[in-house]
Amino acid sequence: MPSSLIAETVPSAIPVRAVAPDTLAGVRASLTPPQAAWLGATAFAAAAGEVALVPDAAGALAVVLFGIGAAKEPSLAAGRLPAAVPAGTYRLAGGFPDVQLAALAFALGAYRFTRYRDAGGGERRLVLPGEAASVPRIADGVILARDLVNIGANDLGPAELADAAAALAARHGAQFRAIVGEALLARDFPLIHAVGRAATLARAPRLIDVTWGDAAHPKITLVGKGVCFDTGGLDIKPSSGMLLMKKDMGGAANALGLAHMIMDARLPVRLRVLIPAVENAISADAFRPGDVLRSRSRLTVEIGNTDAEGRLVLADALALAAEEKPALIVDLATLTGAARTALGPEVVPVYSRHDQLVGEIVRHGERVADPLWRLPLWQPYMAMLDSKVADINNAGASPFAGSITAALFLSRFVPDEIPWLHADIYAWNPSAKPGRPEGGEAQAIRALFGYLADRYP
Repeated sequence: MPSSLIAETVPSAIPVRAVAPDTLAGVRASLTPPQAAWLGATAFAAAAGEVALVPDAAGALAVVLFGIGAAKEPSLAAGRLPAAVPAGTYRLAGGFPDVQLAALAFALGAYRFTRYRDAGGGERRLVLPGEAASVPRIADGVILARDLVNIGANDLGPAELADAAAALAARHGAQFRAIVGEALLARDFPLIHAVGRAATLARAPRLIDVTWGDAAHPKITLVGKGVCFDTGGLDIKPSSGMLLMKKDMGGAANALGLAHMIMDARLPVRLRVLIPAVENAISADAFRPGDVLRSRSRLTVEIGNTDAEGRLVLADALALAAEEKPALIVDLATLTGAARTALGPEVVPVYSRHDQLVGEIVRHGERVADPLWRLPLWQPYMAMLDSKVADINNAGASPFAGSITAALFLSRFVPDEIPWLHADIYAWNPSAKPGRPEGGEAQAIRALFGYLADRYP
């Protein structure tokens, strides 16, 4: 359980009451006259995110009032609380329209990445409400994803990412295996090997494979892009373009976070997690623009740009995933800057051939404040990936529709009949917002877990 959440009752826990403008008068009437006078003097109006720290007669903190404004829809606004209250233990004391989301927001807002420095300031802890029993596993999954994304690439390469997957597998009694280096060629994963071979001397590429659950249950396969650092390869990025490339394994981090939620909840599924883990480095052995590579699915790929490497490693992993015809394949990838240009850093574009599937997942995202937006697999744009010498080009010459063409490329490696969803995530908060500290972020996985928990109760 995250350190910000505790299961035991603490009699001294300070109550936190949510207040809307239309309930403010009643809340003020419930306070002592000095407290009501103090609150009036602060001009607290219960605006969304507004916080009042109401003292007792001795001046100690007696109650926290948290404004929720006029809106009642779920949000992560309660994630503002950990930064607004002093160190201590708190409990939700009514007024929150969604107690589970409020508790989760508190846990996510209390998150601090402490691998490289002490955050200081003491702990803010919340007594877990009885109706929020699923919150710890969701918070744990988000925190796992955030921590992995935030680690510097010097400390998290393909081997360390594999170690994190192995540790998660051991925690839940799952099976772990990895295919490393030249063995990728022997086992027919040529695209993963080609992208990662330039870093083989220090950081060999690998395919991470975790399986869990009863083989007789519906098969759910998660594929996460694990590019632990992306220089762009020989089509090298400018220095500004490399500053956040430690997060290019954000798809893998999120796949592991979602896997934790699924396994911890003991959902009746047979889960498989596939992570092609590589570093897109530069050396004499780096793959080149104009190379033609054969994929696991036997499609040949002309390399139009070595900086479009994520879709290459995903292609081999998706081909493997499709071979056992699972009930669902989900891939998560920090795939394109075009997705950010279209929808910004907070809203995740998702793609699928299956209308009901994507509709239900988007609705779950709305319910839990994990926003997704469907974009089309617009088939006429497939022509942008035409090659004169191979079956497909990994990056068309046109600058248009970059997120869509990336999704179309991936779609060539998943048969039409298999339910599949692709999420082009950013995995990063460029600035802090309630419940979303600046830095690595989990995206789409709370929506996906909600969908899977409903479908496989």
